[in-house]
Amino acid sequence: MRELTYVARHAVEWREAPDPELGSDRAAIVAPVAATSCDVDSAILAGHATRRQPHIQHRVEPPFALGHECVARVTDVGDDVTTVAPGDLVVVPWAISCGGCGHCRAGLTAHCTSVPHMAMYGAPLGGGWGGLFSDLVRVPYADAMLVPLPAGLDPVAMASASDNWSLSWRLVAPHLRARPGARVLVVARGSIGLYVCDIARALGASDVLYVDPDPGHREVAEGFGARTAEAIEPIRHGFDLAVEATGRVDQLALAVRSLAPEGICESAGNHFRPGELPLLDMYLTGVTLRIARDNVRAHIPDALALATTGTVAPERVVSHVLDWDDLPEALPEKHLKPVFVRPAA
Repeated sequence: MRELTYVARHAVEWREAPDPELGSDRAAIVAPVAATSCDVDSAILAGHATRRQPHIQHRVEPPFALGHECVARVTDVGDDVTTVAPGDLVVVPWAISCGGCGHCRAGLTAHCTSVPHMAMYGAPLGGGWGGLFSDLVRVPYADAMLVPLPAGLDPVAMASASDNWSLSWRLVAPHLRARPGARVLVVARGSIGLYVCDIARALGASDVLYVDPDPGHREVAEGFGARTAEAIEPIRHGFDLAVEATGRVDQLALAVRSLAPEGICESAGNHFRPGELPLLDMYLTGVTLRIARDNVRAHIPDALALATTGTVAPERVVSHVLDWDDLPEALPEKHLKPVFVRPAA
């Protein structure tokens, strides 16, 4: 089989690898049918995750298989697998999780204690699990990890349910349940922020302001009913909830400075560069800030359930639908949210 391999800054290539084997009665083999890139992939391709900087503890050195967002078709399952069968379309979570350890039972699936810390697809941080831009992928804990794609949902539209779509649900949905009609600020640079705009409006946010210098991104956000701006100064006490997805500490500081008393800021940015936060302002306002590696498996069913209602339109964030064989040439190009489709999808 082929797996798309990161070999150097802005460079990927197909490399041959042995077909994965089940190796366990609990495992499954899947074939991705619609896979997409994430902000982390963009950072890897730009060299941020391999650049030697003293504040970065976890560097990833090429070569390694890329990709951690996809809808796949099950091709084989172990004897103990009961929740999926060959032929099923499934969402493959980005993090490896057993479903049975204490962390997994508590919903902390990104911190599974049955596998090395940070075990994931698409980066060799917790072992070599391969990437979802591969012809075939082994899923070691099929019942715990794989989530069947509900009937009627388009694999292309939901290719990001492995991470960004479901993460975006988590960033806003629980808060809007607790604070109906909350005012939401989104400071972003790509797909996560746009998904957040869509979900926030669908779940009853009274106001959504999307801040992004890219006019094309702002146009998509406006289609979701958000107000938009290229840039803003902090808006004192302007928002109940802020979502930052830029990876820039100055933009995270802007978000927290715009919160109302006891406001909440969710940061989904990958901060490869250091910076300073306005800690005194945050203290005086009573800000809650979460910067978290997402335990996405726990959120996928709820995020998919929202998608089935028809009140959201994740397909509007898909910028390009491209052929699977074009991955080496097309992935390093700057696209908002490209989805790569296998011929059989």
